Amino acid sequence: MTFGRLLIAVLLAANIVTAIGVVHARHDYRQLYVQLTRLERARDELNIDFGRLQLEQATWAMSNRVDQVARERLGMRFPETAEIVVVRP
Repeated sequence: MTFGRLLIAVLLAANIVTAIGVVHARHDYRQLYVQLTRLERARDELNIDFGRLQLEQATWAMSNRVDQVARERLGMRFPETAEIVVVRP
């Protein structure tokens, strides 16, 4: 009879430890899931910002935009034929 009670006590303790382990694992899972959703949201926002930056870069790098800035801000122009000097080795 004492062996039966000892077996029941051991099984009860194992059941309680297992239940605590399950609760702990579910809690960790929920925390990790919340962190995952936050990181996915941040990733999506960064992807949107990256797309905007690529569009802005493409706009600023357009050749006609560069030509316009060179002419207006820097006063650059294409040289006349008489101003071109060819240097030969």
